[in-house]
Amino acid sequence: MEIPVYLFTGFLEGGKTSFIREILSDENFTQDEKTLLLLCEEGVEELDEVFLKRWNTVAVAIEDESALTRTYCQLLTRQHRPDRVIVEYNGMWPTDTLDIAFPNAWKLYQVITSINAETFEMYLNNMGAKMLEHIGFADLVVFNRCTDATKEFIRSKNIRAMNPRATIFLEDNNGNSEDYAEGMPPPFDLDAPVVEISDLDYGLWYMDAMNDPARYDGKTVKFKGMVFRGKNFPEDEFVPGRFGMVCCADDVTFIGFICRSKQAKALTQESWVTVTAEVAVEYYPQYRGDGPVLYATKIEPAEKPEEELVYFN
Repeated sequence: MEIPVYLFTGFLEGGKTSFIREILSDENFTQDEKTLLLLCEEGVEELDEVFLKRWNTVAVAIEDESALTRTYCQLLTRQHRPDRVIVEYNGMWPTDTLDIAFPNAWKLYQVITSINAETFEMYLNNMGAKMLEHIGFADLVVFNRCTDATKEFIRSKNIRAMNPRATIFLEDNNGNSEDYAEGMPPPFDLDAPVVEISDLDYGLWYMDAMNDPARYDGKTVKFKGMVFRGKNFPEDEFVPGRFGMVCCADDVTFIGFICRSKQAKALTQESWVTVTAEVAVEYYPQYRGDGPVLYATKIEPAEKPEEELVYFN
């Protein structure tokens, strides 16, 4: 029997415990299920025994990363026979530990990253790579304790580039929340016969297309990219992409969409091309769901752009 796992990540004082309290006490989430709660750090707020008993929850503290093993998790499963597991994860531990620790029956259903908007800038400046790991791993990202000023700062950063597939909400101190993308207009003229993406705007287009693929479904786009073909790519597939600075100088990664063309096999790795393609929204494993798949109608050799690195603002 599969046991769903809900993983809460984020730094200390990020609001993980408050979020878990809210979820557990929601009668739409909790009826008579038994919950195993793994506490991997000692937060500012604690869940008392009365609350845990009320919501049929057993809390187990894991104080050291080395204690989070598959053997121990299997033991906890036999001891408590939970219907589901909630993990309040230590923000300083690497997330790849979980792949090793979770028993086969534990299935990761959702990853929620909770971030204190008041300290977001500090963590981004001082621990950018770790912040990127938290956001990039999440299905849902919630910035809490937002003010108008912190909302503006958060929107000025390339959050969507850190994780194009995640749902992102901004929540104020009164519990009011809004979608991160709310009110942000399309950055391109989608009514044009060909949506032309300039070299400087590639990062904006990538974020927009990943955030809302349906917006580009059936559209024709034209842009410049570097050819990448993986060893196991089908003969008719390649990625015309760019290297982008997602978070900081140490976090440069290749970004792009899968493109199908009979010319793909003949293209030279790392060469620059201008691609004209029709966009379709299709399931693709690397997207972990539906996303933009390009069908090239024209591929032309191109000079590399003046600025090879892509930015997202």
